[in-house]
Amino acid sequence: MKCQKCEKEVFLPFRCPYCEGYFCSEHRLPENHECPRIELARAPKRETQPITVQKQKPYEYTVTYAPLEPKRKIYFSNKEIRHLTIAALLVIAIGLSFSINASGELGFLVLSSIMLMTSFLAHEIAHKLVAQKEGSWAEFRLIFTGAILTLLSIISPFFKIISPGAVMVGGFVDRERMGKISIAGPATNIMLSTIFLAAAFLLPQNTQIFVFGAIFNAWIALFNLIPFGMLDGFKIFLWNKKMWALAFTTSLVLTIVSYNYI
Repeated sequence: MKCQKCEKEVFLPFRCPYCEGYFCSEHRLPENHECPRIELARAPKRETQPITVQKQKPYEYTVTYAPLEPKRKIYFSNKEIRHLTIAALLVIAIGLSFSINASGELGFLVLSSIMLMTSFLAHEIAHKLVAQKEGSWAEFRLIFTGAILTLLSIISPFFKIISPGAVMVGGFVDRERMGKISIAGPATNIMLSTIFLAAAFLLPQNTQIFVFGAIFNAWIALFNLIPFGMLDGFKIFLWNKKMWALAFTTSLVLTIVSYNYI
């Protein structure tokens, strides 16, 4: 297209907003191409009032993070109760297999099985209660490998493993809190073993069943206090070596005394 002023060939011409003609870059302004409507270009422009745009505040909200307090201090979920029930049945079955080898008496058979189940649950629930007291989430859960080994132990005459599950602890737990949570289980078994030994001494007519309970609780405490892997003893040892040594020595003495009482 040619410029309407100088007739110069222009590839991209400028369009005048007043006369609507097309011009080159040199003659694009109204005064350079003698625009017939140049008076419009020279007329004073009305001042436009600035438009005030009210900025809206973004949607704001606050979040307060706080530990959720359970409705009850001691809380058991439905899932946890199911897992505890299955674990209790497995331990009772282990107790029956122990008792059949030890004695054929029905009374001993039932009492020893209940004693094993109660001692196991007391150990795990002690962990749970201390963890909840420390403000952590804690629930018992079955462990697949441990449950299978416990199930096989029922029919196996060579080994007996009672480890169907454990208390899982959630949330931030430092070394001291974990040590306190860990020692609760073995401490409970030490206390039960002491009680059963005292009962065997005071009630000689029922010595066999009480010694059985004393041996089991002393042994489960001693085994869990081994400072290795995921056992309670390792966490206690990291927290307080003197406390670990006291608990381990006590459980060892109770184990020796219980076996010698037979």
